[in-house]
Amino acid sequence: MWGMCATELCAALELDGDLVQGAVVTGRTAPGATVLLNGELIPVDEEGRFLIGFDRDASATAELRADGERYVLDVQSRNYAIQRVEGIPRKIMNPSKDDLERIRRESAKVAAARRRYDLRRDFDNGFKWPVLGPISGVYGSQRFYNGEPSRPHYGVDVAVASGTPVAAPAPGIVTLSEADLFYSGGTVIIDHGHGLSSSFLHMSRVIVAAGEFVAAGDIIGEVGATGRATGPHLDWRMNWRGARVDPQRLVGDMPVVQ
Repeated sequence: MWGMCATELCAALELDGDLVQGAVVTGRTAPGATVLLNGELIPVDEEGRFLIGFDRDASATAELRADGERYVLDVQSRNYAIQRVEGIPRKIMNPSKDDLERIRRESAKVAAARRRYDLRRDFDNGFKWPVLGPISGVYGSQRFYNGEPSRPHYGVDVAVASGTPVAAPAPGIVTLSEADLFYSGGTVIIDHGHGLSSSFLHMSRVIVAAGEFVAAGDIIGEVGATGRATGPHLDWRMNWRGARVDPQRLVGDMPVVQ
């Protein structure tokens, strides 16, 4: 709730949310104030609202400045699971020269889609799960593919059948709509404002177009097993600016499916 101040923050700066790796925190200060997180300018909207987020491996402290006042934020660390995934096709594990060039092009396209930054607050009413089902992968886990160590997993996986409709968890603008990326297959990215975006991976069908506004609950595609996947599931990821954040910290526990 508003007014919860971390590390003895004064009333001129309010933060709402846990200071922990993977979290997104909403802030409020005076409209027009200059806010910096670790030296990076954070835009503030006309009501004095802003977002900050912490990556999986965020440092134990972060420096927040608001109109010249300096605050040191203590960021709680987390313990991450280890997950082993077998059965990844050789083509995905050992890309060819042509595949590597394709991966570079696609990575640039994804990065551009995540750079959108305007001061809409489509996230204001919170998030709902895009699909309901068993969670088969969690944020931050160290992944081993076919026994080989890889980058951590930055999303939450929900194991449901191919063809299951995927709903937008909150309103936003579609910034990427691709039917077949090398690693992530059918992929959609939705921008929720203030640099916060959702990505939906491995879909068998994509039914929204870049530039389209979607409301919470609108169907954006269908679950699949495209890209680097061994079975049908939805991989939901979230980013705040360059930080990969944890969707479960925003959406809460998976509802019990009857």
